Amino acid sequence: MSHQSDLISQDIHAYLAQHERKELLRFLTCGNVDDGKSTLIGRLLHDSKMIYEDHLEAITKDSKKSGTTGEEVDLALLVDGLQAEREQGITIDVAYRYFSTAKRKFIIADTPGHEQYTRNMATGASTCDLAIILIDARYGVQTQTKRHSFIASLLGIKHIVVAVNKMDLKDFDQGVFEQIKADYLAFAEKINLRPTTLEFVPMSALKGDNVVNKSERSPWYSGQSLMEILESVEVAGDRNFDDLRFPVQYVNRPNLNFRGFAGTLASGIVRKGDEVMALPSGKTSKVKSIVTFEGELEHAGPGQAITLTLEDEIDVSRGDMLVHADNRPQVTDSFEAMLVWMGEEPMLPGKKYDIKRATSYVPGSIPSIVHRVDVNTLEQGAASELKLNEIGRVKIALDAPIALDGYEYNRTTGAFIVIDRLTNGTVGAGMIIADPVAHGGGQHGRLAHVSTEERASRFGQQPATVLFSGLSGAGKSTLAYAVERKLFDMGRAVYVLDGQNLRHDLNKGLPQDRAGRAENWRRAAHVARQFNEAGLIALAAFVAPDAEGREQAKALIGSERLVTVYVQASPQICAERDPQGLYAAGGDNIPGEGFPYDVPLDADLVIDTQTQSVEQGVKAVLDLLRSRGAI
Repeated sequence: MSHQSDLISQDIHAYLAQHERKELLRFLTCGNVDDGKSTLIGRLLHDSKMIYEDHLEAITKDSKKSGTTGEEVDLALLVDGLQAEREQGITIDVAYRYFSTAKRKFIIADTPGHEQYTRNMATGASTCDLAIILIDARYGVQTQTKRHSFIASLLGIKHIVVAVNKMDLKDFDQGVFEQIKADYLAFAEKINLRPTTLEFVPMSALKGDNVVNKSERSPWYSGQSLMEILESVEVAGDRNFDDLRFPVQYVNRPNLNFRGFAGTLASGIVRKGDEVMALPSGKTSKVKSIVTFEGELEHAGPGQAITLTLEDEIDVSRGDMLVHADNRPQVTDSFEAMLVWMGEEPMLPGKKYDIKRATSYVPGSIPSIVHRVDVNTLEQGAASELKLNEIGRVKIALDAPIALDGYEYNRTTGAFIVIDRLTNGTVGAGMIIADPVAHGGGQHGRLAHVSTEERASRFGQQPATVLFSGLSGAGKSTLAYAVERKLFDMGRAVYVLDGQNLRHDLNKGLPQDRAGRAENWRRAAHVARQFNEAGLIALAAFVAPDAEGREQAKALIGSERLVTVYVQASPQICAERDPQGLYAAGGDNIPGEGFPYDVPLDADLVIDTQTQSVEQGVKAVLDLLRSRGAI
């Protein structure tokens, strides 16, 4: 329900327009069990005249059956809607309520206080701008007060109001209030809790003191009432207007003449004509138009749902991110994060999960736990697993690189959830930890680790891996080294990965049968990927007999980076050349004879070394690399 306004009866369209322009504040209530969180929300709604008469009548009746406030109306029933909540008099799940006043719109999240529902509290807090932490004046700062304050700090909530509730049971004793305030400030210092706003309010949610209106029972309190704080706290400045981060949610292609990239602007401001870069590919273009349902815009800011069209036809898909070319986030496949575990089954290091960050959805794992945090004592300790509601600092490894920021600097591009691949259920929520040096002066990417895009720019090339696959003796290595010579003479950063050479060190001891050769290439593909991350062009000469293994390599390295060249020669010609003496020795280790060789039917290039010279083959490979934009 919205606040009362004469405009509703006079001009409904003007009222709706006025209502739409109001600033939205999302806040949550948290704290120990029975501190009065649900009652406080009920009081806010009741005293602000935000409750329909029939709803108030219904909870008045329910108060006689399920209420915990004697003869008075139990306002907690407004948000404690589950049968189990009313029976036990506790909050179990997160309840959301919407209301507005003449000054602002609000979305309230009422979160549970019990330790076993910590995950629910973290879920409710993840989207909030402000947290109201309730403390029972009779008991002071409790364990769950500390737990929720720590999670609020972890989730980057910049505005905190400590509501010392049930002061009526302490006769609004100023000494009690000041002692609780001092205890909380001492604890806040321990966890380095330094929000933009930190207010303390003595109140009674049940009686309404200092909730919406100032109370005469606390003449010594000179601050604002809770509602006054909620209406006046400054949250517009919390948005990041400096760093353009636009996660692409959907490629909009309604017809042949329109190709736009739709999503919600996470941070920054985008304008027509801005030069933008698509990550992780590193391709650049300029913004041609900013399209919305109402029409085109000249510029857009954080939180707006828009569709961007670009001047150039570059490859951008769901999960990619558009950023300003001179202000790039880190692009990586590994990072550290604080993780709140939400699954009934414990988190096991090394197990495969899906990691969803903004619009990107990438398989990955959690190789190790740096430490687990005891949220009761805030002590850090070693751990081999994380159980339900436990929090720890972990290392994350992804199967593909993504663009990311630290959660402290961007709550959209710095947050992720962990999804169980079997049940498809959300089992964890994480906040990415980034090096503070990476976030100075708005030049995130330049002051952080050197990115792949920066290396590519330095070398004047786009990283790529060329796989030369074919029978033993077909001429793979000869062609790879010839291409290397040509690229090197052109000033390119390039290196040959020769399957035979790798058998002397990295892949020493692997058999030369089909499985051994497939494993030889699988391991080398990981090395090639690292070369590409370093900005290099990798030329890989391997039999790679297994079609499935080649496909796995393409998924690992990236289809946009891997180029497959089928080096073709007949088995008779290969046997005549026999550079390794393999055919002369005979046996079952000859590709195409002793075991099957899957011909690359989808190869990007086929070179027949019986009819084409080495020079012709080199030219064909260079032409292909040019067409792919690598050189």
